[in-house]
Amino acid sequence: MLDDEQIIRGCCKKNKKAQKMLYDKYASVMLGICIRYAQNRAEAEDILQEGFVKVFLNIKQYMGKGSFEGWMRQIMVNTALTNYRNNLKHYYHNDVTEIAESKIDDVSYDGEFTQEELLQIINELPEGYRMVFNLYAVEGYKHKEIAEMLDIDESTSKSQFSRGKKLIQQKLEVLKKERAHF
Repeated sequence: MLDDEQIIRGCCKKNKKAQKMLYDKYASVMLGICIRYAQNRAEAEDILQEGFVKVFLNIKQYMGKGSFEGWMRQIMVNTALTNYRNNLKHYYHNDVTEIAESKIDDVSYDGEFTQEELLQIINELPEGYRMVFNLYAVEGYKHKEIAEMLDIDESTSKSQFSRGKKLIQQKLEVLKKERAHF
């Protein structure tokens, strides 16, 4: 099997075999990223396909600095954010005031929940909370950067992250209590 550098060179030459090898190697990882930003799997797969088109069109811009996977990850996140902004009017939105807030102390849940359970809980967050939570907690962006990406105030990013985190904690506590009954 070819290494990344050889695959990238082949993709720069628009070699279909190299493009397929790149897709096969990274599609599952990149789909995981797309799923965090999509309403459902079908939408995530659309984002993935669009993201790979952008990767193939722009692969000559990759300068070999930093990880190639990180470069692709950035394209996938940006594609997901563009998809979110373009479809914002179609998404169902929960009004922030409708979500009951309760004071919850930070609790450690190390190893108590599976990755699938955590992903499901994150995906159940209201759209704005989910986007900010993923960008901040998973991707590592700062609130100022998130505000610019989503065209919101920095304080909105901070409050949506805080509220999303509280909702996640509430859902994890409920799941923990449900497990205790079995």
